[in-house]
Amino acid sequence: MKKDNEKSTDLDKLLDSLQDKFGEGAIMKLDFVKKVDTDVVSTGSFSLDLALGV
Repeated sequence: MKKDNEKSTDLDKLLDSLQDKFGEGAIMKLDFVKKVDTDVVSTGSFSLDLALGV
């Protein structure tokens, strides 16, 4: 059976491979928070913008 650090290394290799293939942010770990800057357009409705996080 593999040790925890070997499993982690295999997982990191897999995640790197998937990010190379599909781009940054395609796969994210749940305990990792990264702010992504994107352009947004207001819907014109304050409450809808608030619900969507705009």
